[in-house]
Amino acid sequence: MELKWTSKALSDLVRLHEFLLPLNKQAAASTVQSLTAAPTKLLAQARIGEKLEEFEPREVRRILVGHYEIRYEIQHSTIYVLRLWHTREDR
Repeated sequence: MELKWTSKALSDLVRLHEFLLPLNKQAAASTVQSLTAAPTKLLAQARIGEKLEEFEPREVRRILVGHYEIRYEIQHSTIYVLRLWHTREDR
């Protein structure tokens, strides 16, 4: 398996970091670290996340990392990180 981040997911990561940075620099850094580390665990167990039926026939799943949701898609031998956000955000 290979892990790839989409441009939207990377933009989400930057947006979350910029939001947290003025509030707490250490929290901003640790949040970004945990959010970037979490998808690497999918390389061993790609289907561990909850499958989101509304995206059928695509295999889109989600995992929760603390109060953050990460959506990803499995295509053949590649895992694409699609989006991420705080669960309190209106999505």
